[in-house]
Amino acid sequence: MDDRYDVVVIGGGAAGLAGAVALARARRSVLVIDAGEPRNASAGGVHNHLGREGSPPAELLASARADVTGYGGHLVDATVTTVGRDDDGFRVDLADGRDVRARRLLVATGGVDALPDVPGLAQRWGRDVLHCPYCHGWEVRDRRVGVLADGPLGVRQALLWRQWSDQVLLLRHHGDAPDPTQAEQLAARAVTVVDGPVTGLVVDDDQLTGVRLADGSLVRVDALVVASRLAARADMLAPLGLRPVDVEHEGQLVGTRIPADAFGATDVPGVWVAGNATAVAATVVVSAAQGVTAAGAINADLVAEDTAHAVAAYRHDLATMFEQDAWEDRYRSRSAVWSGNPNPQLVAEAADLPAGRALDVGCGEGADTVWLARRGWRVTGVDIAPTAVERAAAHAADAGVADRVTTRQADVRVDAPEPGAYDLVSAQFMHLPSGQWRDLVARLADAVAPGGTLLLVGHHPLDLRTTARRMHFPDLMFTAEQAADLLDTARWQVRVAQTRPRAAVDPDGRDVTVHDAVLVARRLP
Repeated sequence: MDDRYDVVVIGGGAAGLAGAVALARARRSVLVIDAGEPRNASAGGVHNHLGREGSPPAELLASARADVTGYGGHLVDATVTTVGRDDDGFRVDLADGRDVRARRLLVATGGVDALPDVPGLAQRWGRDVLHCPYCHGWEVRDRRVGVLADGPLGVRQALLWRQWSDQVLLLRHHGDAPDPTQAEQLAARAVTVVDGPVTGLVVDDDQLTGVRLADGSLVRVDALVVASRLAARADMLAPLGLRPVDVEHEGQLVGTRIPADAFGATDVPGVWVAGNATAVAATVVVSAAQGVTAAGAINADLVAEDTAHAVAAYRHDLATMFEQDAWEDRYRSRSAVWSGNPNPQLVAEAADLPAGRALDVGCGEGADTVWLARRGWRVTGVDIAPTAVERAAAHAADAGVADRVTTRQADVRVDAPEPGAYDLVSAQFMHLPSGQWRDLVARLADAVAPGGTLLLVGHHPLDLRTTARRMHFPDLMFTAEQAADLLDTARWQVRVAQTRPRAAVDPDGRDVTVHDAVLVARRLP
């Protein structure tokens, strides 16, 4: 068990495990905390579950738990005592003293069945003391079924169970006498009405054989149907202000539930609920479906939060990554940031140019500056980071061209180059937010002498489609055509505006083709 998860699922029944599988498959970190108290533990099999008809409940849960761990989810057998707020998430306290944090909660604690006050019911529950015809009707078909009327729903239950057997008895117990319409319906369906409260069960050889009435008489039945009241397990949620509400059906209290919308969202942001904790009539397959539905809603909510955080980080990066401190930290973190080789497009475009005065903008550690100086150029290398400038000067000295190189720390967005002073202005992979980039191109263009060359090279937007893993800032990338559009055609002749493929190796060592946006323009005399 780790300290923090995207989602903690409280309850390891069908709803909780199905939700956990869906969340784990969505690559969320998930912990299921299971107290080991499944409501259907005493049932012989799970029914109406497509493909798993009749599976023992324990077998189905074991399979589901394996699914959770198979997708990387975590399970712990423990009891949750309380749940509280913790910063922007939740703290889940366990009975053994441990605790865990979660960004979101899926509550699938199920419920506890409160049975009528008749001795012996609890011992036979799920075997021959039953509640749901769709869960157990087939197994007791054509047998004598007694329906214990403990409220207004007794008549409806008796008529419903009549679908499975023609030997149904309505045991009035504490229920009201049927009204004339109900009496007629019961008679028409051959349902026998038995007056008098039931005081106990008669069991022979571990099989229900009848019920004993208050007057001492015996009524033979093979199965007894009761209307349990399902109370949602929710005590641990009280610190969050989540409390169960009563659920009534046709005037009879049938249980309590944690209120939630159709997707399982409660009134407490960040808390979802699924299964019998919110739906008193949910079967296993319905509970599982609710768990998956809630999981989808939880993941969507987390995606929205992750996106909001990413946008904030993205904006922060855009605001800081081009500033001096960021570049300085980058250079200081490594002894060498770049390969030391000149940029290939500079080599391709400047090799045949007559040497003159050159400006290398964003010179970095000086590879382009040194290459130009070796070819006779007088080069000014400019960079925003002091460490980069120091390295460029040192590399120029090591190459024996220090007399032709001037290095200067400057932010060309603020400190504009000397107008009309350079025969070549080269900016290799200078990427800035669009407004800053347009201003920079104008400044660099002004620095080119009449007859001189402006060379702009950048990462083409096509590279985002490759595995090269460029920093994902689409608005910072540009095409050569976009750069050319910034130049006044009356003052400039565009010689090259191309997208040039170039072989590279991605971070995983695979060969990849990247694309350079290349603009070469000559300033007209």
